[in-house]
Amino acid sequence: MARGSRKDSGATGVLVVDKPSGCTSHDVVDQVRRKLGTRKVGHAGTLDPDATGVLVLGVGRGTKLLQFVTGTDKRYVGEVVMGTTTDSLDSTGEVTATFDMSATLDQVVEAAAGFVGDIEQIPPMVSAIKIDGKRLHELAREGKEVDRPPRPVTIHDLQIEATDDPAVFRMSVHCSSGTYIRTLAADLGAALGGGAHLRGLRRTAVGRFDETQAASVDDAELRPLVEMLAHMPTLEVDEAVAAQVRNGRSLGPSGGSGELAIVDQAGELLAVYESRDGQFRPLKVLVG
Repeated sequence: MARGSRKDSGATGVLVVDKPSGCTSHDVVDQVRRKLGTRKVGHAGTLDPDATGVLVLGVGRGTKLLQFVTGTDKRYVGEVVMGTTTDSLDSTGEVTATFDMSATLDQVVEAAAGFVGDIEQIPPMVSAIKIDGKRLHELAREGKEVDRPPRPVTIHDLQIEATDDPAVFRMSVHCSSGTYIRTLAADLGAALGGGAHLRGLRRTAVGRFDETQAASVDDAELRPLVEMLAHMPTLEVDEAVAAQVRNGRSLGPSGGSGELAIVDQAGELLAVYESRDGQFRPLKVLVG
């Protein structure tokens, strides 16, 4: 049988992988495709090749729900190395400057407090966002640097701890989607009158999925689709209403706002609805 005609297994669900260092997020997607026998695999938020930690993947119908996971809060840990800046803002880059600086734990904690809340970040040149139709990391490989408009993000919590090295501090971050942790490390160094870069980045949580649920590609098991929407209110409907949902019908007055996960009496996720014009209307119908 030709490679392109291989039958899809029909696997569907969510997979929580603990990504190792040294591979890209797309590498993990390819590994999962081979493991589960389906091309329908996508991930909810890229991790840098050197970074480790939680990578949430949608499989089969789960690919339709990735947008609801991508936008959830993230948690990270990493180390801020004071006194050296790099062109990538992390330990994989070339050193661009060194600084004769020393900072106590109290000083770093005080500076870090200034980044908690709603802030703006300038995306690093190694990021995947597009400027004038071209990804920044592609421009960076060509040796180009372009102006990048600042982007609003939210740092919900930022904890700093000392390490055995007086120039290195451990950072724990709870932040909104779209936050660049390497930029946060670099900006923290600048706020202390010098420079810094990030090393040892690990993502410990994506929304309600955390590292205790994550496993290697070989060991990770498919979880029910409804877990991708654990942060949403859930409505269980009887078979009569489920039939309407499968056909994409609106559901009565919403009496509120926001999104709603619809499940049948067996717990199967049927759709995501949203409140629009006073009605709950279908946003994503999965079964129909």
